Amino acid sequence: MQLIDTHTHLDFPDFDADRDALLARCHALGVERLVVLGVFEDNWQRLWQLTEQHAGLYAAFGLHPVYLEQHQPAHLGALRDWLQRLAGHPKLCAIGEFGLDYYLADLDRTRQQALFEAQLALAAEFNLPVLLHVRRAHAPTIATLKRFRLPRAGVIHAFAGSAEEAKEYLKLGFKLGLGGAATWPQAQRLHKVVAGLPLDGVVLETDAPDMAPAMYPQQRNSPEYLPSICAALAELMQISPEQLAAASTANARTLFGW
Repeated sequence: MQLIDTHTHLDFPDFDADRDALLARCHALGVERLVVLGVFEDNWQRLWQLTEQHAGLYAAFGLHPVYLEQHQPAHLGALRDWLQRLAGHPKLCAIGEFGLDYYLADLDRTRQQALFEAQLALAAEFNLPVLLHVRRAHAPTIATLKRFRLPRAGVIHAFAGSAEEAKEYLKLGFKLGLGGAATWPQAQRLHKVVAGLPLDGVVLETDAPDMAPAMYPQQRNSPEYLPSICAALAELMQISPEQLAAASTANARTLFGW
């Protein structure tokens, strides 16, 4: 069973002590490719060096809304410079993580929207897919994406919206990122949504080191848990883990051009 983790933060210090061993375990488990996402300008160089050092790691660069106060106007220019310099490089696969976060009340929504739209414009300019953070902000996100109509769309990370919101994203060409959140017994509403999703509309992810699945509670999340996440989600969808793995991997390969 071959798997692709479409959303990790493997560059975070949480993995410094055992990153090489972890990647070896992932490979043995069939997790063949991992996308590592940037969240602020200071971690892009470290992230890029990591992806160059390891086969199977791919980079995305972005300005995450949760770090809004760290982002400076010059960082958008820096992001464009990175994308320009690495245009066409096989290790560059997307722009992300960025988006809208309405859960944290102290994050200025006007500034978030401007940063969101600026990065969508870069995605259109460089013909790259986007990996989007959307937390309690599906309506404004969908409205914005309808205006931009990106040629390569992307992934709605950690999707936990309604069936109706799922349909809107799918109509726009987006894939829905599914990970540990839907494995928890209390996520009954999300279970029903996941059960109704089409196989051609989903990709698997961990968000490691965050969002650990129910079978590994209160632990550092890890890409090596992706097979267990796949099995749990496949049960919700009433298919085999092999079917879900094959569909997710095919969807990710198409999205990223692999």
